[in-house]
Amino acid sequence: MRLTSLISISNLVVHQSHAFLNGGAFVGNQIVGRASTSLTRGGRQVLKAVATAPVVTESLTKAAVEARGLAMDSIGYCHSGHLGLPLGCAEIGAVLFGHDSGLTYNPEDPQWINRDRFVLSAGHGSMFLYSWLHLAGYDLPLEEVKNFRRFHSMTPGHPEFPNSEHNTPGVEATTGPLGQGVANAAGMAAAAKMAAARFNTPSHEIFSNTIVALCGDGCIQEGVSSEAACFSAQEGLDNLIVVYDANDVTLDKMAEFTQKEDVAKRYEAYGWDVVTIDGHDLNAVSKALADAKSNKNGNPKLIIAKTVIGKGISAIEGTNAAHGEAGVKYVDESRKELGLPEEKWYVSPETRSFFKEKASSLKDTYNKWQDTYKAWQSANPDLAKLLQSGIDQSTPSAQELLKVIPEFDQTKNIATREAGSVVLQPLADALPLYVSGSADLHGSNKNYIKNGGDFGVNFGKSYTGRNFYYGIREHAMGSILNGINYFGLFRASGATFLVFADYLRATIRVASLAELPVGYIFTHDSIGVGEDGPTHQPVETVSGLRVIPNLDVIRPADPEETAAAYAASIERKEGPTALILTRQNVRTLSEIPVSVRREGTLKGAYVAKKETSDLQLIILASGSEVQWAMDVAKDIPGARVVSMPSMYRFDMQPESYKESVLPAACTKRISIEAGVTPLWWKYVGTAGKVLGTDKFGLSAPGDKVMEVFGMDYKGLKREVEAYM
Repeated sequence: MRLTSLISISNLVVHQSHAFLNGGAFVGNQIVGRASTSLTRGGRQVLKAVATAPVVTESLTKAAVEARGLAMDSIGYCHSGHLGLPLGCAEIGAVLFGHDSGLTYNPEDPQWINRDRFVLSAGHGSMFLYSWLHLAGYDLPLEEVKNFRRFHSMTPGHPEFPNSEHNTPGVEATTGPLGQGVANAAGMAAAAKMAAARFNTPSHEIFSNTIVALCGDGCIQEGVSSEAACFSAQEGLDNLIVVYDANDVTLDKMAEFTQKEDVAKRYEAYGWDVVTIDGHDLNAVSKALADAKSNKNGNPKLIIAKTVIGKGISAIEGTNAAHGEAGVKYVDESRKELGLPEEKWYVSPETRSFFKEKASSLKDTYNKWQDTYKAWQSANPDLAKLLQSGIDQSTPSAQELLKVIPEFDQTKNIATREAGSVVLQPLADALPLYVSGSADLHGSNKNYIKNGGDFGVNFGKSYTGRNFYYGIREHAMGSILNGINYFGLFRASGATFLVFADYLRATIRVASLAELPVGYIFTHDSIGVGEDGPTHQPVETVSGLRVIPNLDVIRPADPEETAAAYAASIERKEGPTALILTRQNVRTLSEIPVSVRREGTLKGAYVAKKETSDLQLIILASGSEVQWAMDVAKDIPGARVVSMPSMYRFDMQPESYKESVLPAACTKRISIEAGVTPLWWKYVGTAGKVLGTDKFGLSAPGDKVMEVFGMDYKGLKREVEAYM
């Protein structure tokens, strides 16, 4: 049943998004929770609730107080951080990590595949997560809690997904950019649906994950969360729960200065089930979570938890000053008011004992699952082997993948986006856990897995489908791709026009930081797009992506380089890869052996045409401009052509290889790429010349635009002759 956002009791109508219960939840026309006093928020009178729920346990109340103390002490010690959320959401944390209605997890095995995932979308409140991970028994020592925001600590300022720099068990996603965590959770929920559809059998259920995200007003205001909310409802992700810490505060001002809409109504319109509760009432929180987890009606769930930001520091609580560290100077007196002893970072023996018992109970659940898993393995050996490959994130090497991709017809000229479509099919056959998707551009991006089926409720709830339809939601697509990869079993890629890469740039940056092996397929790569004009001609975008650390950007020149680019992106495990593909046909470079093109692409750059006399000139190019470099150089005996599809890969090669491709002795170098020029100076040197365009394109047929900007055979030949 859809939960209403209008509550009418005794002829008093209260809008759910503004109601603040000091205990209780709105469910239809009923109130769940304990008695509250009448309050006025934003000039609106709110409702008195009737007591119906039992008294909460002393253990969870004590744990919530001590979690507040941990946050106060760590943030106070370093005089940096955000007190508001850890204090305001302490009771939510107590239920999530300490109550049966909360998360299912095993702190001894933080990577257990059937664990529930918790994403702190409001990542600035990271001490909330660190406090509860420590109390719950994860391998996060108290010393690391004390080292909050310190150099090389396990408790950085915002949560960071375990990677080569940090390893904080229990952190499920790198969060901080507001709203992205909500979309990450949507991706995890989609992955959980896929896992259940792929691996559960009538006899054995091994996947039953629930995904929970905690967000604040900032996340709700960011557009990416709205995009993700639409996607989640459209795809029936009823295993997704978003807890909205609705404290009516943003950093600058009270939320009413920038937020007037009824959030509950908005999410109901998307197709979510919505309930509003008092976020400080443990009974209300536990009931809302239990109901959300058990109700598999096809709708994601939004729990609007009305809280007091900075609760426990009376001098600032409930104000925007509580958001950051303004309350640090009141910590000592506030700790006394909470009943905490003088000892900093205090955790009582009773709380330690409570979570030890909780861990034991969770371990029983875990052990029962292990028995089911072993029986499932025995009954389904092929499925078990496939699942293990996903757990291990094992993929064949690029060289092995290239063996399943037949050589192209060397006499045909095709666009690299079309070549990508051809390449994708055998790779998808070889990699059953590889999934693809597009932001409403499958027909243009050419990245549809032909035998993969379609994911989602519009296709009979076919969660085994491998093709995602994201709609025109590039930002959410990027974050959902991250979420699928965070989940850990599937390799996900997504596609759109290159010019729209900036809509998901923030998520690409996080994928690079978190070392997620996401694949991006960006087509329509330059001024060659033509008639659509400068709004769709991404002159600056390739270079803009290249400057993101740990992002491999590959712009292949022809079908064989495209084959290697796809193989490289799938082999790579330590970060994302962006494939930059043409709309227009390019010449297949048949004069270069197939093996040279493929192996050279894996190295980032290679000698495409070697000089036949003393080396006088090196022409560097990428993508569609390599064909012109080859055509011009064939009449110059002393000219060498270097195809450079990936600056990132080339820069990682040994110095000896780089010298063999770009010998330092040859300083006469010229580069050509249909985009902005600055990055190429690194390779041509101060004596060299860079051809490109540092202004926007124009509306005309693609060939004409290329001609006007000198990005064709005639333009390059003219510049080379002048340079020589």
